[in-house]
Amino acid sequence: MTTAAVLAILLPFAAAAAGLLGSRFPKGLRGGAADAAANRRAAWIAIVPTAVSTLLTIWLAYSIRTGQAAGGGDWLSRFTGSAGTARVATASVAVDTGSVPISIGLLVDGLAATIAVLVTVVALAVQVYSVGYLRDDRRYPSYSAFISLFTSAMLLVVYAADLLVLYVGWEVMGLCSYLLIGHWWEDRANSRAAVKAFLVTRIGDVGFLFGVFVLGTAAGGFRIADVLAKLPELPPGTILAAALLLLAGVAGKSAQVPLYTWLPDAMAGPTPISALIHAATMVAAGIFVVARLYPVFLASGPALDVLAVMAALGMLGAALAALAQDDLKRVLAYSTISQLAYMAGALAVGSRDAAVFHLITHGAFKALLFLCAGAVIHAVGSNLMSAMGGLRRGLPVTFAAMTIGFAALAGLPPASGFFSKDEVLAAVERSLSAGHLAAPVALLLYGCALATVAVTGAYATRAWLRTFFGERAPSGLPGTAVPEPGPSAALESAPPAAVHEAPPVMRWPIIVLAVPALLLGLPGVLHIHWGTAVLSVALALLGAGAVHTVWRSDPRRDPARLLGPLRRPCERAFSVDALYRAVFVRPTLLLAYVVARADGRVVDGAVRGSGRTVTGLAGLVRRAQNGNAQLYVTGLLAGVLLLAVGAVMLG
Repeated sequence: MTTAAVLAILLPFAAAAAGLLGSRFPKGLRGGAADAAANRRAAWIAIVPTAVSTLLTIWLAYSIRTGQAAGGGDWLSRFTGSAGTARVATASVAVDTGSVPISIGLLVDGLAATIAVLVTVVALAVQVYSVGYLRDDRRYPSYSAFISLFTSAMLLVVYAADLLVLYVGWEVMGLCSYLLIGHWWEDRANSRAAVKAFLVTRIGDVGFLFGVFVLGTAAGGFRIADVLAKLPELPPGTILAAALLLLAGVAGKSAQVPLYTWLPDAMAGPTPISALIHAATMVAAGIFVVARLYPVFLASGPALDVLAVMAALGMLGAALAALAQDDLKRVLAYSTISQLAYMAGALAVGSRDAAVFHLITHGAFKALLFLCAGAVIHAVGSNLMSAMGGLRRGLPVTFAAMTIGFAALAGLPPASGFFSKDEVLAAVERSLSAGHLAAPVALLLYGCALATVAVTGAYATRAWLRTFFGERAPSGLPGTAVPEPGPSAALESAPPAAVHEAPPVMRWPIIVLAVPALLLGLPGVLHIHWGTAVLSVALALLGAGAVHTVWRSDPRRDPARLLGPLRRPCERAFSVDALYRAVFVRPTLLLAYVVARADGRVVDGAVRGSGRTVTGLAGLVRRAQNGNAQLYVTGLLAGVLLLAVGAVMLG
């Protein structure tokens, strides 16, 4: 079993190495036919190992669930892989460091097996989809290789048995996100978005690393099972400090308050990468780590209150920001922040299974939504919904699939998101009467969760209506520029009649992902919390109905006008970026400028000044050694004369 997990990790890693080194082998030619041949080789190198890795993770999940069959537990714990009697396979190699030992090994349990299937299935869909989306991109070989490396790193995080091994995969994902977001680096905005994502997540990763060190040194080892076993022996202050430090890394990777600002700007990358980052890697890693180390957070007390406040602010704030965006990808980006906050809220109230359930269903429908958005952008030539409209006739498959995705996002039955969101809301509701949270925090979380349901229904309906209904805006109107380069650039001026479905290589991944997005929640059909479910659907329909009413009054205008005076603040995401620039970025740049000037004027000035002083003194001494014999004789005589005068005066 462990061998299969090792292969599942190493195959995408080997594909990344082969794609980077062998796509243009042996001649390294570029341009025209050489680029096309390199792209074909890179596609095979990327897709085949990912497909094998997918089969291995599915086999592992099946084997684990076979062990769970007789183990009891409720339906949700069995579905998410957290049932207590699952078979566990571990393999570790201890590394003696002289102090705290490090174990290099893998842990294969129900939780890891379930999330690994999500990772590989979405990664495979993205790899296949990208063949058509980046068909003429000369840097496709490196792009596909980085996706393979991204997949391998996430699988390492999922299967890691040691905190330091987990941290290696955690950091490699950060590097891959930087490389992929900046894929079209020629545009300065894209390279800036990549740097921003890298720096913001690094801020959180500093805290995460210290949290790992605190846990490992306190427990006497970094092996996850050992750390969790020794929790009862650790001081409460140590556990709280470790949990809060780990939350810093989770906030960065999973784009939660206050380190969420990188994710909307990350839409500068190719759309398939957005699907991978938002559905199965990177942002999912933070939620997974909290689930993996959940006993640490349960034992930390106030850390769960902090997580709940982060979730409450993030879910509602991001949903309101999504309601005012014109860029379709940014709508989905803010929706990811909001949905991840739902998972964080479930974890905060003590329901790991509900959080993991929503993580799984969200991975399915969010990957579907992003790939559908890519198909729309491919057809229209713009990310902006103001350039769309009336596309349901030209894109029937994409329309049907995206309708399923939006229904799941809004939590409408029978889509998968309805069942997972029902579990989350029921868990949050139970926390009002009994739970780990302080009463005001629990009330804040519950109120924000219900309000977010209505806002989610509103922004999902707005995006659906503006994309597929009404009339398409004429090409060339102001404000319909193409924010994303690549395949859409050639279609920028395409007339409405030219809109057509994406090629089959892009269409089939959409069709396949539509199935779990619709049906993945059906195991919970007999376990619906009817009171919560009715309230949730009513709120979602209320938000959807409000947007539809405003849209029907004037389909050419943006329904976001229902926000009134809040529209501009929501469109700017409440100017948090501007606040960070004023409070952190500009003072840091000013300090860097002062340090650089001090280094150049004071430190380097002192060094250069001492050099000039020595050079000047050397110049004076050099004048006495100019090769003039008369000067030497004169000096000698002068010296003798001085000695004689001195002798006479002193004698």
